[in-house]
Amino acid sequence: MDTVRPRKYEFAVLVVIIGILALVVMGALERVRGEIEEASVQTEAAAIRIELLDWLAHREAVGGKLPESRNPIRWVGRQPEGYLGELDEAPSDLGVWYYDLKQQMLVYRFRTGHDARFRLVVGAEAAGVPASLAGVALRRVEVPGVPGK
Repeated sequence: MDTVRPRKYEFAVLVVIIGILALVVMGALERVRGEIEEASVQTEAAAIRIELLDWLAHREAVGGKLPESRNPIRWVGRQPEGYLGELDEAPSDLGVWYYDLKQQMLVYRFRTGHDARFRLVVGAEAAGVPASLAGVALRRVEVPGVPGK
């Protein structure tokens, strides 16, 4: 009987150690998931910037007017995966893109609830923004009073 009791304590200690390690791994995985989502947003924004530059380069060569809309999705003609369209209010969905009509910004709503916001800037506002052509650029912005990253 004495040999059974120490094994119960060893088993209990082993279960506690495994539980603590599982919590640490789950926290690390959650951080990595958030970083992957951020990288995905940055990649999509870079793709939109490249498409804008391509469109603007073509316009500079051929001529024509700039679109009236401030929605960069209308300029490039391709929607990112999960794009909900032009909305007056923020959607309750998470992990989606939408164009905020009130603030005139392209927004990605992260799965954690915070937003990444991008504004199409034209004219003097685009000066000094990397990857701008013909006075047009897509810039990530932080909005005071709006939770962001």
